[in-house]
Amino acid sequence: MADKTVRLHNKSDKPDNVVERENDVLDRCEAIEAQLPSWLRGFFMYLKTGVLPMTRLSYLSDVKFFFSYLINETELKERCDDIRKIQPEDLDKIKSVDVNIFIDYCRRYKKKDSEGNTVVYENSNSALSHKKSSVSVLFKYLYRDGFVSTNITDGFDPIRMPKAGEREIKALQDNEVMVMLDAVTEGTGLTPHELHYWEKTRYRDKLILLLLVTYGLRLSELQQLNISSFNFDRGEFKIYRKRGKESIMPINRTITDAFSDYVNKERPSEDQLDDANKDALLLSLQGARLTDRQIRQIVKKYTSISLGTSREMGYSPHKLRATAATSLIARGNSIYDVQELLDHDNVTTTQLYAAHKLNTKRELIKNFEWGEDLKKEDE
Repeated sequence: MADKTVRLHNKSDKPDNVVERENDVLDRCEAIEAQLPSWLRGFFMYLKTGVLPMTRLSYLSDVKFFFSYLINETELKERCDDIRKIQPEDLDKIKSVDVNIFIDYCRRYKKKDSEGNTVVYENSNSALSHKKSSVSVLFKYLYRDGFVSTNITDGFDPIRMPKAGEREIKALQDNEVMVMLDAVTEGTGLTPHELHYWEKTRYRDKLILLLLVTYGLRLSELQQLNISSFNFDRGEFKIYRKRGKESIMPINRTITDAFSDYVNKERPSEDQLDDANKDALLLSLQGARLTDRQIRQIVKKYTSISLGTSREMGYSPHKLRATAATSLIARGNSIYDVQELLDHDNVTTTQLYAAHKLNTKRELIKNFEWGEDLKKEDE
């Protein structure tokens, strides 16, 4: 029997595509929960009511990975062949050192793909820290609700992370932004194959890049935009942030022109689109809403041209968010205004971009040469 179609009955003021995306995340959470022991229902409810849906999905994914590790890499595999069969008493035997060994295992591990090939996975300190946090949340819950006899989380080894001021922010400089925009406007730096598609998508791609570097939008906020999100009479457009928050963004002349070029010169008319995509702003050549992956590829392509590097080394949409932040702060805008625009929960996040001193360092070194110039000064 064929799967029944899921119908959306949306009585909220959110667009259908935003509700559908949120529902997809919830479905993915429930799918993982079905693969975990049923006695963890209280933990599932704790995550459902305590954290954002994407954070919940991330925690559940990490817990599933931890349980898979236990039955594949530890002595638990001798008595348990399915993570759904893991019992509280199995977890009560786990010590802090076992979790520390798990985190070390996560630094680099091997796994077979669907075709039987061995794939080597390597995690950054940030990813390791997130996995440690997920396991910590699990064991704190287990101890609180009496599933384990001791709270082992205090014995987890710290993961050394760079201090905020030590981390170099990866963002385009203003001149690199202009090279990127020239590339999407004129097609410079593109291969013959890429030029073929650029002829059909140049206005769409330019709008994508301008929205990212102007407003510092998150990828999900950009991907969910609709034609109806924009109100040019009021000079504003609406986006949906984390936690379901609505935010109104002002429209400037650059965005107005780019939007008009795309809609009038390139985007298919409504009668060419199916009902699900009539309102979607950013469309593929097949007339469907662009996916996150497709947007990432577009951004990587044009940023790689501005950076003079390979397509694989191009920047992600998040680094164009960083570009917007550093450019706004460099122009003398208030750090608190930039925090509001980018929707940072804490101003310390915005301060990371304010501490981006690359231009200052370049100025310091610019006239500090060694070699022939020094010899001339001595003569």
